[in-house]
Amino acid sequence: MRFCLNTDCLGYMPFEEMLDTVAKLGYESIEIACGNWSKAPHIDLDAMLESEQARKSFMDAIAKRGLVLEVLNCSGNQLAPNEEGKLHQEVVEKTFKLAGLLGVKKIVMMSGCPGGSAEDHTPNWIVTSWPPITTKILNWQWEEVLIPYWKKTVELAKANGIEKIALENHGCQMVYNPETLIRLRDAVGPMVGMNLDPSHLMWMGGDPVAAVHKLGADRIYHVHAKDVRIERNYIGPDGVLDTKTIDQFAKRTWNYVALGHGHDVSWWKEFLSCLSMEGYDGPISQEMEDLTMPALTGLKKSTTVLKEAMPCDL
Repeated sequence: MRFCLNTDCLGYMPFEEMLDTVAKLGYESIEIACGNWSKAPHIDLDAMLESEQARKSFMDAIAKRGLVLEVLNCSGNQLAPNEEGKLHQEVVEKTFKLAGLLGVKKIVMMSGCPGGSAEDHTPNWIVTSWPPITTKILNWQWEEVLIPYWKKTVELAKANGIEKIALENHGCQMVYNPETLIRLRDAVGPMVGMNLDPSHLMWMGGDPVAAVHKLGADRIYHVHAKDVRIERNYIGPDGVLDTKTIDQFAKRTWNYVALGHGHDVSWWKEFLSCLSMEGYDGPISQEMEDLTMPALTGLKKSTTVLKEAMPCDL
C-alpha cells in the first residue's frame, strides 16, 4: 500500500509549500483535486491544459520531493439537471484530457445524481421505496440517465488513456455503497470501481470492514482514509439524517473528524489489515476534513494514526 494525501486539507498553502509539508510528513504520493466540489487550490486546470511547460514544472516539483502524482480528482455532480451539472461535466472532460497529457491512469470522482424526471431542475436522491413513485423515479434515473452516461464516460476515459475510475461512495450520489457500485459496474464494465471512503458508510450505519470483503480488491480502486464521529448528544433522539451544514459541527448528529477522533487506531488497523487480506495494494489517501481544529493539526494527528495502522513499512 502507498501512503497518499488528498492535498485539499492544505489548500491554504501555496503549491510548493504544500509539497514540502507533505514530504516532511512522510507521504509517498498525492491526490490532486481539479475542481467541482473542490476549489482546486493546487492546480490551474486550464493553464495546465494550455501549457506543456506548466505541466512539466508541475510534475518536476512533485518529483523533486520524491513524491508521485497518484490520481486526479474531479468529484462533483455532472448529472445535475441544470447549469451546475454542465459546468461540472466540463471539469470532468478537462480532467480526463489532462490525465492523458500527464500519463495519469486513474481518476477519482463521484457517480452523480440526476433529477427525478426529464423535467426536473434539481438532483433527487432516492433512499426509500415508499411511496411507490420513488421506485419509478429510481428506475428512470438508473436506466435513462446513469447507465447511459457512464457507458459514454467509460469510452471517453479510454480515449484519454485512463484505466480506472474510482467512484466515491458519497451520500446524495447514485453510487453510495458496494451494492450500487456493483450494479453500475455490471452494466458498464470494469473501468468503474470504488473509491472506498469508510466515513460515509459510518454515518449511514454501514460497516466499512464488511464492505471491503464484499467488494474484494478487484473492485476497490482507491481508498480515502477519513473518519466520522457519531455525536452521542444528538444521535439518539434525531438519528443520522442531518441537514445542518458541516460548519455547524457543535449541533450535528455526526461529524467528519481527524483519524482516531471517531474510531481509534485499532479500528483503522483492522480496516487496513482487511484491505491487505483481500489483496488491495493501492493508495490509502488521507482526507482530513475535521473543522474542530486547525487543518495542519488535524493532518498531523491523522498522519500519526494512519502510519501506525498501515500494514507496511513507511
